[in-house]
Amino acid sequence: MDLMDFDKAGLYFDEPVAAGVQDLIAEAGGVYGQAAAEALLHKAYFLAPESLVVLVALYRYYFYQHRLEDALLVGERALGIVGRRLGFPDEWSRLHPDFLGQAVLRSMGLLRFYMSVLKATGYINLRLGRMAQGQALIEKLVELDSHDRFGGRAMLEMIVAAVADRIEEAA
Repeated sequence: MDLMDFDKAGLYFDEPVAAGVQDLIAEAGGVYGQAAAEALLHKAYFLAPESLVVLVALYRYYFYQHRLEDALLVGERALGIVGRRLGFPDEWSRLHPDFLGQAVLRSMGLLRFYMSVLKATGYINLRLGRMAQGQALIEKLVELDSHDRFGGRAMLEMIVAAVADRIEEAA
């Protein structure tokens, strides 16, 4: 299975979103950098708490504002929502490659979204200095992505090298 096969795959932004919610996101983009932007995104979230478009908008806002803790919360929420839609276990750590076949039948686009969020939450954990958690998330990505379409192997190699350097420095 090629996780980058985009033929006939619906993407998160193809999902219908109420016009009012889409307007709030657009308005937030227009006032980006001002306090009103976050309030508009929160309003969109309260109107559509499981909308992936809203979650991506919130995630990007927090990430680009360097509010990594908040971005991580949104990423974890997205993993839960998409995981439920794909029939995955509640805990990403219990996920294994056998789940992917059924997920592809449900939605290749959602599966790719899930994998991207898995990588993003791993990266944010690393940025926050939570090396064990970040490494575990990237290891899960590598386990699930046998063809390395999401570039998890290179990240994992860098993590392992960084940990080895820290151990060497401490010795």
